[in-house]
Amino acid sequence: MPLPVVAVVGRPNVGKSTLFNKLIGKRLSIVEDTPGVTRDRIYSKCEWRGREFMVVDTGGIEPKTDDVILSQMKRQAELAIERADVIVLVTDVRCGVTASDYDVATMLQKSGKPVVLAVNKCDVIGDTPPEVYEFYNLGLGDPFPISSAHGHGTGDLLDEVFTHFPEDDSDDYDDDCIRVAVIGKPNVGKSSLINRIAGEERVIVSNIAGTTRDATDTLIENENGKFVFIDTAGIRRKSKVTENIERYSVLRAYMAVDRADVCVIVIDAVEGFTEQDSKVAGYAHEQGKASIVVVNKWDLIEKSTKTMDEYRTKLANDFSFMSYVPFLFISAKTGQRVDKLYEMIEHVHEQNSIRISTGMLNDVLSYATTRVQPPSDKGKRLKIYYMTQPSTNPPTFVTFVNNQELFHFSYQRYIENQIRQTFGLDGTPVRFIVRERDKKDTK
Repeated sequence: MPLPVVAVVGRPNVGKSTLFNKLIGKRLSIVEDTPGVTRDRIYSKCEWRGREFMVVDTGGIEPKTDDVILSQMKRQAELAIERADVIVLVTDVRCGVTASDYDVATMLQKSGKPVVLAVNKCDVIGDTPPEVYEFYNLGLGDPFPISSAHGHGTGDLLDEVFTHFPEDDSDDYDDDCIRVAVIGKPNVGKSSLINRIAGEERVIVSNIAGTTRDATDTLIENENGKFVFIDTAGIRRKSKVTENIERYSVLRAYMAVDRADVCVIVIDAVEGFTEQDSKVAGYAHEQGKASIVVVNKWDLIEKSTKTMDEYRTKLANDFSFMSYVPFLFISAKTGQRVDKLYEMIEHVHEQNSIRISTGMLNDVLSYATTRVQPPSDKGKRLKIYYMTQPSTNPPTFVTFVNNQELFHFSYQRYIENQIRQTFGLDGTPVRFIVRERDKKDTK
């Protein structure tokens, strides 16, 4: 199911971004003691009590303002509230309850969403500051005193947020369904591809709108199996995203990738590869998803006998950071080669789920290290004791070595290539976890 969405809102300069950074464990939001620094929504995954969710940082809400930027920030926050499952309202104990706090609280109550009230900047450990009790006047229930700077009280806050999450039930699809996120820039033909797929199939189980909040799931069953195609709005470069609703489409597309087993990255054959295509593909790669690059509008390209080979060579260079990804040249408009997509989806999904025995892995490792000796530095040579695969989706390999620093990226890439040559692993990234172990510990 889609990850629950938690929106962190409040008036400017109450510490929303600091709280956001504390929850996700890294400094993603810009934090400055100046109202209006966070103008756009920023989002990241978070985990609490074994449950993942998406936390969204927002610009401050000024309910009554004529300032253009503050008005835009208010609209951004309203969109986050509209899409959220739970809302965390952040206030400032040092300022007390302000008129803006009342206005924001009223707006949140009208939304009908669960609201958890955080009273920030309670930085001293000990009894609850008496000023916190004033915040009961907002009518949002118990206030939670926290220090976003130090992390005090955030556990209790998250416990309360957790109680409002939707039930953790899985999608209403069979386990043998392959979930496919169709992603890419706007206007590359994603929806046309979905329509072509749905229009050509005789057995369409259902069209379910809103499963990923404004994305559409198309469930198709045919002789190739069962597939759920998730159509999303295009991912735009941030500088190009000017419409409020388009800003949310980025989050929507990223959440679709998180939900998917396979990502179909659609690019425009006429426009060719762009920097934004690399960002779209890069997110799928970072999330460990099996991927296929689909070159759409191939019918618009003037061709010779070498056109596809030349285009493929160029794409291989463009997608060098995903050297494992296969390419498919199609026309959603004419249906050219669209039928081949199912077979490729099944194949890369199987590769992403492959499990290799420890014995077979170490046979490859022994051959690889014999063929190309591990690197050394200052008389000390890298020793790779053994390798095992603890997980799939993507295939993840743990390698035990005598010295992590000697296991250079180039040699890791060499070992990866040897594994790929032996076992395939087409269309899927792989992960390496390097652990240092003394030789005596391997006995």
